[in-house]
Parts: sequence; structure tokens; C-alpha cells
Amino acid sequence: MAADDWILVLDQGTTSTRALVFDGAGRRRAAAARPLRQIYPRPGWVEHDPEEIWRAAAGCMREAFEACGADGRRVAAVGIANQRETTLLWDRRTGAPLANAIVWQDRRAAAECARLADAGHGETVARLSGLVLDPYFSATKLRRLLDERAAGRDPATLAFGTVDSFLLWRLTAGRVHATDATNAARTMLFDIRRLEWSEELLALFGVPRPVLPEVRPTAGAFGVCGAGVFGRALPVTAMAGDQHAALVGQGCLAPGAMKCTYGTGAFAMAHMGAAAPVSRRRLLATLAWRLESEAAYALEGAIFNAGSVVQWLRDGLGVLRCAAESAALAARADPESAVTMVPAFTGLGAPHWDAGARGAIFGLTRGAGPAELARAALDSVCFQTADLVAAMRADGAAPESLRIDGGMARNRWFAQRLADILALPVARAGETEATALGAALLARLGAGLADGLALPGGWRPAERLTPRLDAPAREAALARWADAVARTRSGGGGADTGFQSGSHRRRSGTA
Repeated sequence: MAADDWILVLDQGTTSTRALVFDGAGRRRAAAARPLRQIYPRPGWVEHDPEEIWRAAAGCMREAFEACGADGRRVAAVGIANQRETTLLWDRRTGAPLANAIVWQDRRAAAECARLADAGHGETVARLSGLVLDPYFSATKLRRLLDERAAGRDPATLAFGTVDSFLLWRLTAGRVHATDATNAARTMLFDIRRLEWSEELLALFGVPRPVLPEVRPTAGAFGVCGAGVFGRALPVTAMAGDQHAALVGQGCLAPGAMKCTYGTGAFAMAHMGAAAPVSRRRLLATLAWRLESEAAYALEGAIFNAGSVVQWLRDGLGVLRCAAESAALAARADPESAVTMVPAFTGLGAPHWDAGARGAIFGLTRGAGPAELARAALDSVCFQTADLVAAMRADGAAPESLRIDGGMARNRWFAQRLADILALPVARAGETEATALGAALLARLGAGLADGLALPGGWRPAERLTPRLDAPAREAALARWADAVARTRSGGGGADTGFQSGSHRRRSGTA
């Protein structure tokens, strides 16, 4: 990579929008960020204002670009990484959204997914899309928007997109309606083996083809940002779902490598090679990326609530003044405490897929206080990760370590606890903004500024933590977790897959 060519990345996430500039060596040169308001119309519903997303995106990009000063002339291209599955519908003629964006966490389509599953369509969805029939994905969100906001409209006048597609539309002044293969693969409408929209899935969900964006490779030409944002035109040369970008940013470029990104939710992804995997443990088969000459696949497991658990302690309970306090507070917890938290605020993700589960705290005693709650909150993210790693191993992944990034990766207590619960070395990324870095590497490739996706000098962790917890203590903790999960499961919200948490089978009954 030549250090003269810089990349500006727009990283549009669930709770914030960020823009970062990276030089050719992968060093961060400038950054800007703005929070994103969460809208909760009803319990289980989560929305974003599309215009607020656009204003934040344009503002952050301009601010980061201007922060480069005279070096702004070195910025050669733009890469976009985005929250996935979040669904937007807008008018092609005016560009105006027809409604708020329905966020990936939203569960309003749970009943529709249950109806389709009861009718036996789950196997079709899994076979074609690699996904589990769940309201997490875009298809049923889009169907709701079409029914409620566009009934009777000519589909040719409408445009559907995930956040990347909407932002590209705005950046190119409505000239380009496109997405990349990683985002398309999260809609439940895309055939991940044929790498095209599935007519069978479109018919199943009642989605008209004219509303869909064109699907392009992850790195390549997506259009040109007009001079209105930067004062000069810049090409968009990569778009990727945030977790796919993080896989690249974490250097997981060969089969067997595994990463987990801890943001609002947490997402573990294992590189599985050039063939689409088939999960027996209700994990997701997905595209790692698609280039002009190749496609790479991954297994993924989604945790719906990770950083949001710490946010709840801070904003909901007032236990913390800031998220950074969670580590010191957890370290003061009684080591004999058995307080266990299941943060199923919006249901349970992989491998349980229980939309009806709700959060609970078990094992409270009079001696339990803020420290025990903080440790239980951080532990809950470790336990959920252990569920995913166990499922991935059962599906053929064989990780030698787990690479972690995102906000919670800065918490060293959490990282060590994660290594202890997983009984697996944990490597903390040197660049915690691995999603943005991955988008920059993809954009460099798409702009013809690099020959591959590897970071110059290779990927190096900031720190590598090894397990210290003895096996009996680890097994006891996992057993408490398995029992707590069984107690929070809804009566019919998810299929019992016989999944074992860590090495413990889910069970009901008393602790």
C-alpha cells in the first residue's frame, strides 16, 4: 500500500455514525462521530429516522475530511460499512423515506415468521439464504413496510435498501440503487450460492423484484459521491455489512480464523472458505465477502444484546456513570456470587433463536449489589459467546483463538473473563475500529490501490490473553448459565435444537 493514498470510511452503526480516515499503512488519521437516536414505538419495536442517519453520515464525512486539512487531497476513495438487516423503503422519484427504518433488533414480524415456520418454510429459507427464519432479517420487515406504507403503489416507484443502499442513493444524488453481496445475503431474499436474488424467496415473502437494488461485489465501483459532501467528487469503491468488514479488519482472511465484534450486539464470525457451509446448530451461513474473482463464506452467530447490557446498567438502573466503570466494578464483585443475568431484552439470538424470550436475573441475595450486577452483565456476554463458539465447533469450525474488537474489547477485565469462560486464547485488536479498517482495506482493493485485503505487515493484536480459570469453576459457571437460559425461554418462541451451552445441555428445573 502506498501511504500517499488515503481512504475515508463511513461506518454507520446502530447507536452512532462515524467517519474515519485511514492512510495506506492502516493508521487512523482523522475521525468524527455522532450519536444516533433510538426510537421505541412499542415494546420489541426499534426504529431509526432515515433523515437523521443521512444528516449524521454527511456531517461526519465532511468533518473527518476537513480534519485532514491539506492532506485531504490524499483521500482517494470512500468505503461504507453499515448496520445490517435494518430496512428502509423510499420513493424513487423524491428520495423521501416512506417510514422510519425498521432496525435489525426489531421483533414486530415475529408472528409472521412463526406462521411461515409452522407452514414448513424454514428449510427453504435456510437452504437458499443460509439464514434462520427470524424477524432479525430484512424480508419480513420489508413486507410490513410494503403492506402498511405502500399498498396500491407501483413497485417501480419504490426503492428498498439496507442502510448502505440508502446512503449510496443519497451520496450519488439518486443515480445509483445498489447494494453489495454481504448486505444482500442478510435480507433472507438472496441465494448465497447462486449469488443472486432468489425468485423462490421473493415469492415466499411477497416482495416485488422492481423494489430491489442491484447486487455488486463487495469491492469495486459503486458510484461517485458528488462535490456537495467533500467539495470534490470521490468514488465509492467498497460497501460491506459491518461484521463482514470487521472480519477483514481483523485479518481473518483464511479458513479457521474467527473474530467477534462487541458493539450494541455482538457478532461472532468464522471464515469457512470458498464453499457455503451448512449449519446443524442453527448458526447462519453467510458470505464473508464477494470479490470479482472469488467469494468467501463464513459461519456467524448473533448476540442481540452485548454493549446494550452495559448501557442498560448505566441508563436504565443508574449503576454506572459511564460504561468504562463496568470493569472496575465487576472486579470488586464477591467471587462466590452466583448472580446470573440473561439479557434477552429483544429475545435470544443464535443458537437459540427465541424471539419471545425476555431478560431475567437469577441468584439474587441480600448481599448482591452494583458490583455483582456489573459482573453478571459482563459475564452474560461471555456466556453468550461461549454458546456461539460451541455451536461453531459442532459445525466444523476449529478456532485456535478468538480475535475481538469493538467497544467492549477495550475492557481488559471483560477480555480476560472471556478467555476464561471460552477456555480459548483471546486476542484484542490493535485497531478497535476493525469494522472501519476492514472497509478501508476493501475500498483500497476496489480502487485498485492494493493487490489484496491484507494489512501491510500483517495483522497484530494489541494483547493476547490466555485462560486462567480452572475447569471446575468454568463448568459450574456454564451450568448456571444453561439453567438460567432454560428458565427465560418462551413457551413456543424457538425450536429446541438440543443445543448445549459450553459443554452443558440446556435443562429446566431448579438450579
